[in-house]
Amino acid sequence: MPSLGAWRTPLAIASGVVVVDQLAKHWAVTSLGTDRVVELVWTLQFNLAFNNGMAFGQGRGLGPIIGVIATIVIVYLLVSLRDQTSRISTIGMGLLIGGAAGNLLDRLFRGEGWLDGAVVDFIDLQWFPIFNLADVAVNLGAGLLILGSVLSARAHQRAEADTADPSHDDSQTAAGNETMS
Repeated sequence: MPSLGAWRTPLAIASGVVVVDQLAKHWAVTSLGTDRVVELVWTLQFNLAFNNGMAFGQGRGLGPIIGVIATIVIVYLLVSLRDQTSRISTIGMGLLIGGAAGNLLDRLFRGEGWLDGAVVDFIDLQWFPIFNLADVAVNLGAGLLILGSVLSARAHQRAEADTADPSHDDSQTAAGNETMS
């Protein structure tokens, strides 16, 4: 298990994402109605919608199943925190956990039954499905995890190339020193 310090940063980020996401959703539910749209700039507007499916409105009515899967993913991500070595991956993990938790809270507490709630969406570009801040965090977190993985793989390849370079081969140097003795 990772030390408390290893958990601190991603859990602080996740907590921050959940708080900001839930405050924004509270604002959307109380300030926007089915008839109120706030136009901001270009095609960006705030427009209240409820999604009881998953991304892009797929899987409508599968809220409980999606909620269970989200819970499993959050637990898996928390367990895998011990494997995070880069700052990019740690931040990505915090964003991903926070975003998943923010939407899971909607499913838990914004419905009549267990995991029967709908996710509050309100950021509307009009040319892309409506989304929320938790969705943004999930996508940014996933992107940072991918970037962290790519950078880690490149660093690992460079390290392997350096050890394979004959000019850095310690066994030849040691053998040369033995013959001189």
